[in-house]
Amino acid sequence: MSDTRPVEASADRSFFGQPSLLSALFGVELWERFSFYGMQGILLIYLYYSTAQGGLGISEATATGIVGAYGGLVYLSTIIGTWLADRVLGAERTLFFSAVVVMVGHIALSVLPGMLGVGVGLVLIALGSGGVKGNATALVGTLYAPDDERRDAGFSLFYLGINLGALVGPLLTAWLADVAGFHVGFGLAAVGMAVGLVQYSIRRKHLPAAAHEIPSPLAARERSRMIGLAGAALVVIVVLALTGVLSADRLDLAVILVTIVASVGYFALLLTSGKVSAVERRRVLAFIPLWIASAAFWSLYQQQFTVVTLYSDQRLDRNLFGWEFPVGWVQSINPVFIIVLSGVFAALWTKLGSRQPPTPVKFGLGAAIMGVAFLLFLPMAGGGPNSAPLLGLVGILFVFTIAELMISPVGLSISTKLAPEAFRAQMVGLFFLSVALGSALSGTLAGFYSEESETAYFGILGAVAIAVGLLVMLSTPLLRRLMEGVK
Repeated sequence: MSDTRPVEASADRSFFGQPSLLSALFGVELWERFSFYGMQGILLIYLYYSTAQGGLGISEATATGIVGAYGGLVYLSTIIGTWLADRVLGAERTLFFSAVVVMVGHIALSVLPGMLGVGVGLVLIALGSGGVKGNATALVGTLYAPDDERRDAGFSLFYLGINLGALVGPLLTAWLADVAGFHVGFGLAAVGMAVGLVQYSIRRKHLPAAAHEIPSPLAARERSRMIGLAGAALVVIVVLALTGVLSADRLDLAVILVTIVASVGYFALLLTSGKVSAVERRRVLAFIPLWIASAAFWSLYQQQFTVVTLYSDQRLDRNLFGWEFPVGWVQSINPVFIIVLSGVFAALWTKLGSRQPPTPVKFGLGAAIMGVAFLLFLPMAGGGPNSAPLLGLVGILFVFTIAELMISPVGLSISTKLAPEAFRAQMVGLFFLSVALGSALSGTLAGFYSEESETAYFGILGAVAIAVGLLVMLSTPLLRRLMEGVK
C-alpha cells in the first residue's frame, strides 16, 4: 500500500477536523444502525407478546435466548464479512453487498409470517450486519496514518453516526409497531437500509485505494476447499435444525460455543501465521486480556435488549403526562447520551493527545463502570409493576454510556492499531467476536433474571465486572510493553 494516502489524509480536515471521506462511512453506518436498532427495539416484545397483542407468544426465557443468539450471530458474522474482505472481495465491495443482504433480511421479517419470517429475516440481517460492521470500521482505519492522533477522535465521531441511527430507529419503529403492527415497524427498518444504500453508492467510488485492496488474496487452489467447507457447514446446520438439536431454546448456547471455538482458532492463527512478524505477534498477545474485558463488558451492556427490555415492560413507570410511551422507546435513551457525549470524549482524547490514558486503562475503566451501572439497579430492586422511576433508569443508562465510550470506539481503534498487516480486517472481526460472545451471554444470563432475584442478579454481575476492570488496569504496564509503542 502506498504511503501517499495517509499523508494526504493528514492534511484533510474538512469533516469536523477529520478526513472528508469519513462522512461517507458515517452515513452508511447511520442508516444501517437505524434499521438494526429500529428492528431490535421491538424484536423481544414481538417474540413474547401474546398473539392477541400481535406477537408470537414465545416464553420469555426462549425469547431472550433468541435475541441474545441473534445479537451474537451479528458479531460472529463479522468474521465471515472480514474474511471475504481480506481474501475475496476487498472491504469496500464486501460492505456494499452486505448492506444489500441486510435490506433483504428486513423485508423478509416484515412480509413473511411467524417464525418463518423470524428465522429467515434474522439470519439474513445477522449475516449482512456482520459484513457491514467489520468492514466499515476497517475502512475508517484506512483514512488515518498509524501515528495520526486524530484516530480515536475519528472513531468517536464515527460512533456518533452509529448512534444517530440508533436514536431515531427505535422511536419510529416502536411507534409504528404500536399504531400499525409489528410487521409495519419491521418494514420501516427495510426502508431505512435502502436509504443508506443509496447514500453510500454515491460516495463509495471516492474511497482511497486501500479500501479496494484485497490484502491476502485467496489462491485458486484454496477456493474449492473453502466452498466445500462452507457447504459442509450449511448441511450440518440444516441437519441440526431439522432434528431438533438446534432448537430455539438452545440457540444462545450454540452461538456461545461457536464463538469461543472461532475466537481460539483466530488467536491461534494470528499467533502462528508466517505472515505475522514477531512484533505483530506480541501485539496480538496484548490484545487477549483486552478481548476478555470486552466480552465481559458486552455481556452486561447488551442486556439493554434482554433484561432492560423486560424491566421496561414490567417494572418501569412509562407514564408521561397520562400517556404510556412504547417499550421500544427506552432503546433510544442510550443513543441520546452517546450523541451528546461522543463529541465530548472525542474532544477530550484530542486535547489530551499523547497524555491520554493508555488503552488498557480505558478498557479497565469501561468494564468497572459497567459493573457500577448494574449495582445502581439495587436501590430500585424488589418493587412491583410500574414501580421503577423513569429517571432512575435514565440515570443508569447514562452510566452505561460512559462505560460504552471507554470501550467500544476505543476497542475499534485499538484493533486497527494492533492488527498484523496481513490480517487488517480480520483483526477487527476478532474484536467483534468479543462482542458476539458478550451478546450471546446477555441472552443466557437473562434467563436467570426475575423480579424476585433482582438483588442477587444485579449485585453479582456488577461485582464481577468491577473485578475484571481492576485486573485489566493492574496489567497495564505489561500490556504496554507487549504493544511495542502502540497506545
